[in-house]
Amino acid sequence: MGKCPGCGAWNTLVEEAAPSDVKARVPKGADNGTGGAEASPERLTDIDMSEEARLQTGVAEFDRVMGGGIMRGSFSLIAGDPGIGKSTLMTEMGRYLPDRTILYVTGEESKRQVKIRAERLGVDSENLLLLSETNVEQISSAVTKAEPDLLVVDSIQTIYRPDLTSAPGSVSQVRESTASLLKITKDLEFSTFLVGHVTKKGTIAGPRVLEHMVDTVLYFEGDQHHAYRILRSVKNRFGAANEIGVFEMRETGLREVPNPSEIFLSERSYGVSGSTVVCSLEGTRPILVEIQALVTPSSYGTPQRTTTGFGAQRLQMILAVLEKRAGLAFSDYDVFINVAGGVKLDEPAVDVGVALAAASSFRDIPTDTHSVLIGEIGLGGEIRTVSQVEPRLKEAAKLGFDRAVIPSNNVERLTATPDLEVAGAASLQDVVDLVL
Repeated sequence: MGKCPGCGAWNTLVEEAAPSDVKARVPKGADNGTGGAEASPERLTDIDMSEEARLQTGVAEFDRVMGGGIMRGSFSLIAGDPGIGKSTLMTEMGRYLPDRTILYVTGEESKRQVKIRAERLGVDSENLLLLSETNVEQISSAVTKAEPDLLVVDSIQTIYRPDLTSAPGSVSQVRESTASLLKITKDLEFSTFLVGHVTKKGTIAGPRVLEHMVDTVLYFEGDQHHAYRILRSVKNRFGAANEIGVFEMRETGLREVPNPSEIFLSERSYGVSGSTVVCSLEGTRPILVEIQALVTPSSYGTPQRTTTGFGAQRLQMILAVLEKRAGLAFSDYDVFINVAGGVKLDEPAVDVGVALAAASSFRDIPTDTHSVLIGEIGLGGEIRTVSQVEPRLKEAAKLGFDRAVIPSNNVERLTATPDLEVAGAASLQDVVDLVL
C-alpha cells in the first residue's frame, strides 16, 4: 500500500522489521521450564520489618516531602518544566548523602557536563558514580556490580529496551523500561529516582500508567522569574500526599527555606487596597500567602478575568457570589488576582481571602492588615467549614497576626485557645463588615 488511508498522502508508510528473537520476560524466581524455583506466598506476620530504615538527607524540606526520608526500596518519579532544577536537585544528592553510594545514570548529558554542574554545586563525593548509558540492560548490569544505595536515572524518556523496536520515549519503551528498573529496585532493595519530562500542558510525558507504577510522584514547580521552587508530592505511599517543600535557587544550587510563610509575606505592602493574607494547608503544613487583587473599569465589551496562581473558574464563581450576595457589581470591571511569591493555590479555604481582596480593591478600602482570612465560600454566600483550623491559627499567631476570621462553625469546635483573637463569620457579608 503506497497511500495513507488517513491523510491521503503517498509514500508515507515506513517498513519496520519485526524482531526475530524476542526473549520472554520471566519474573525472578518463577519456573520458566529450566528448573527455577516457584514463587510462593508468604505470611504477612512473617515479613521482617527490622531493616525498614529511611535515608535521612539532613534537608528538612526534602525529607518532609518524602514522608520523613527516602524509604529503602522506594521507586520515585520527579517531573517539572525544563530548567526548573530537577537535575540540580538530583546532583545535590551527592552532598546530601556523602556516605552513601549513588549511581547517577545520565542519558541526556555527558559525564563532563554532570561534572561541571557538580563542581558548581560544591558536590565532591567519591561515592557518586556516573554512567552515561541509555540501554536498560546495561544499566541493570551496572547496578548489579555497583550495588548502590541510590539510583538516579536522568531521564526515563531516553532509556530504551533493545528488544523493542519502538523509539526511546514512546509509550511502550517508557512503560517497559520503567518496569525493568522497578523490578531490579524491588529485588535488590535500593532507592531509585526517575527524572521525567513534562508536556506543554504540564503533565508527565508518557503513559499515565507510569505514575501508577512508582511509589512517589514529585512535581518541581516554580516560576522562571522567581527564585523560589516548590517540590510537591502528588502521590506518596510512604507519607502524606500534597506535601510541599520550598527551596530557593541560587548560583550554588538549591537552598531550603525553613519558614516559607515569612518569605512570602516579606514584601507585603501595608495600607494598600486589594491585599489580604490567607492560610493554605499544603499537605500537613500551613502556609500564609498574600493575595493581591486589582479591580479597574473595563476598556472592552467583555471584562477580563486574569489570575496567577489561582483557578480562573473558581474566581468567576467567587465574583458571582459577591455580586449576588454582597451587592458588589463586577460586570463592568476587569479583575486581576495574583498569589504573591509564585505559589499555586487550589484549596477552597482561601476563597474568603480572594473575595475580600477583590472587594477591597473594588471599594478602594484597605483591609485590616493584622487579620488572616480562612474559609470556603458557598453559592448561597455562606462561609463553610474548613479542616485543620488549629494548625492554621498557630502559624498565624507565630507570624504576629492579631486576628483570624474563620467560619463560625469552626469557632465552636476549637479545642485549644489560640494566641490571637478569633472572629467567626457565617456569611460573606459578615466578613466584608468585619475586615473592610
